[in-house]
Amino acid sequence: MYAEQLIYHYEHPSNKRKMEDASVSMNEENISCGDAITVYLKLSGDRIEDVSFEGSGCVISMGSASMLTQELKGKTLAQLEKMQYGDLLKIIGIDPGPVRMHCATLSLRALKKAAFAFERKPIDTATKEL
Repeated sequence: MYAEQLIYHYEHPSNKRKMEDASVSMNEENISCGDAITVYLKLSGDRIEDVSFEGSGCVISMGSASMLTQELKGKTLAQLEKMQYGDLLKIIGIDPGPVRMHCATLSLRALKKAAFAFERKPIDTATKEL
């Protein structure tokens, strides 16, 4: 059963829009189910000034993206890069289980890859395993 807050964010997403003046963007897909997302980060120094996403997918992937983008505004790239699956579960309020884990982590994986790309750093093992 999906948490009500996750369903709300799927039906009324925050920050779901293309960002024309993004500092960096990244596309990511979940090939097993067809979910797809493009994330945008606007940075001021190392701080996330704005974050948004576009895409299509299930309640878990799109609801998680909405909730995660709200959480990240004002954070630093280092804070984003350190985020793990457990941090995401605290934000979305449910554990989707092993079958739907990749739906939940789609936006986090894309956002972390965007941060690493912006900083011209290799993607860490934890991000690859999301």
